[in-house]
Amino acid sequence: MAKEKTLEDLFYDTLKDIYFAERQILRALPKMARAAQSSELKAGFEKHREQTEGHVERLQQVFDKIGKRAQGKTCEAIQGIIAEGEEIIDEFKGTQALDAGLISAAQAVEHYEIARYGTLKTWAATLGLKDVVGLLDQTLQEEAATDKILSQLATTAANQKAKAA
Repeated sequence: MAKEKTLEDLFYDTLKDIYFAERQILRALPKMARAAQSSELKAGFEKHREQTEGHVERLQQVFDKIGKRAQGKTCEAIQGIIAEGEEIIDEFKGTQALDAGLISAAQAVEHYEIARYGTLKTWAATLGLKDVVGLLDQTLQEEAATDKILSQLATTAANQKAKAA
């Protein structure tokens, strides 16, 4: 008879998922920065890459705190979201709409991460992993702040530039 799966199993599985996702995002951000037309957006992607390195380090700390090896599990969702971003780069390269498209792709990534970190934080609290909750919350707050910055860039410049073209 198969062992009953627990919330701890689900937490660990989801942790591996977001660890894989963050490492894929690290690879995608330089491509997005190179493609960005606006210097503000380019700088934003570069800054977020540095933050993402911190997210990976925090996740490694979480793995350590739960006594598990830091390892990723293929996340098809993030692969799909990143592939959509690459399509936008290919299809809108050289157009006034490119930055608006890059922002939309980046926000899809952020929303995925916000969902994952919010869930992990809640599960960590339920499991009594108090020292893990703070690590996950710190990343969750950074992801939410990045999403807000992306929204500001979209509404103050990129969307209007794309519309005017």
